[in-house]
Amino acid sequence: MARIIAVANQKGGVGKTTTAVNLAACLAAKRQRVLLVDCDPQGNASSGFGIDKSALTMTVYQVLLGTAKIREAIRKTAFKADILPANIELAGAEIELVSAMSREARMKKALAEVKDEYDYILIDCPPSLGLLTLNSLAAADTVLMPIQCEFYALEGVSQLMNTIDLVRSNLNAGLAVEGVLMTMYDTRTRLAEQVVAEVKEAFGELVYKVRIPRTVRLSEAPSYGQPILYYDKGSKGAEVYQRLAKEVMAHGK
Repeated sequence: MARIIAVANQKGGVGKTTTAVNLAACLAAKRQRVLLVDCDPQGNASSGFGIDKSALTMTVYQVLLGTAKIREAIRKTAFKADILPANIELAGAEIELVSAMSREARMKKALAEVKDEYDYILIDCPPSLGLLTLNSLAAADTVLMPIQCEFYALEGVSQLMNTIDLVRSNLNAGLAVEGVLMTMYDTRTRLAEQVVAEVKEAFGELVYKVRIPRTVRLSEAPSYGQPILYYDKGSKGAEVYQRLAKEVMAHGK
């Protein structure tokens, strides 16, 4: 049965989608059965996996609203992982789900139908704490939090932790923190080390050993619709995400 991991942080630009896409590809390359769920109306995880968002007729939007079955919307990719894609239609779900029955449990119900078919289900959450993120957290076993190595790194993380506590109390008692991932790490700056030390003080052993650096190749890969492992297998970005995949797999044993 799949481990469902929500990649979440309501702060934008911290590397959520980059992490979701590349971790999914690296886990799949290690012969794990992987489903990537794009739960962000921007649909960047979908385009990062080479999906033409404008051509989609069934997405996570229809699945959440109950007008399509999840198996109808899941797409195979060239990267050994499957994807439940999204496009801008999903923005309407925040409003349309407000009056829906069991509105926070829609994702959980949908994923229950395919949970036995995968080893890992990764959910790329939007940069907000709205209904889409609540649905993702209610469905997840754990939360992976990317945190950018910058001065305001921990700003908003306490808000996310408060949301996780609320979800535990009301929707998903077993929700745990999978790990904290330091992203956009620059070895040349003293600030990066200070931020890492601060985050380690707050989260201890939950901080992954691997740190994701700022690299040009990681930034380029999405524009070619490929995870870094396929865009440039020999790059530093591909190496660190393969190491992250090993850490995630070790954590589940």
